[in-house]
Amino acid sequence: MTMTNSNGSRPRVRSTTVVAVRRGDQVAMAADGQVTMGDTVVKGTATKVRTLKGGRILAGFAGGVADAFTLFEKLEEKLERYPGNLTRACVELAKDWRMDRYLRRLDALLLVADRGHLFLVSGDGNVLEPDEDVAAIGSGGAFALAAARALRSRTELSPAEIAREALLIAAEICIYTNDSITLLELGDGSGEGVSE
Repeated sequence: MTMTNSNGSRPRVRSTTVVAVRRGDQVAMAADGQVTMGDTVVKGTATKVRTLKGGRILAGFAGGVADAFTLFEKLEEKLERYPGNLTRACVELAKDWRMDRYLRRLDALLLVADRGHLFLVSGDGNVLEPDEDVAAIGSGGAFALAAARALRSRTELSPAEIAREALLIAAEICIYTNDSITLLELGDGSGEGVSE
């Protein structure tokens, strides 16, 4: 089944809100589960966040799923090449993404975090580390970001609680975001990613 718009073009896939929050050595990353093509919800329980490096790194994506998985593979290669140096791995990924003829066509944004860093990585060569240890991407990203920043600065909630609440707020506003949330966290000293 191929979906097309009335003008014959393929519908734009709009599908994601991902938010990440750090506080101290605790980190949480959460994403909604909705995938939308055109004006149709085609999936409500997609998983858009995952752990890397044995649960020591969290990564989430907005954009094309196949593109994101390709980028996750490339990120894992960079993490192997630069062990323990998430910053260098993200910078090297962004350089390859921008310069490589094949990778440059990939349509996705990544959020990547460990206990010490939180990065937004894009295909135009940007590796951004937010000032306030909160980042969000995707169609509902601005709503989730605003909610998470307010909650982080005005409450003592944990990063996981902030991420969950920010996504629920975004889901109330953004029609491309739902309340089927996957939440991963680092921070209890075990180094393990915990999924809810």
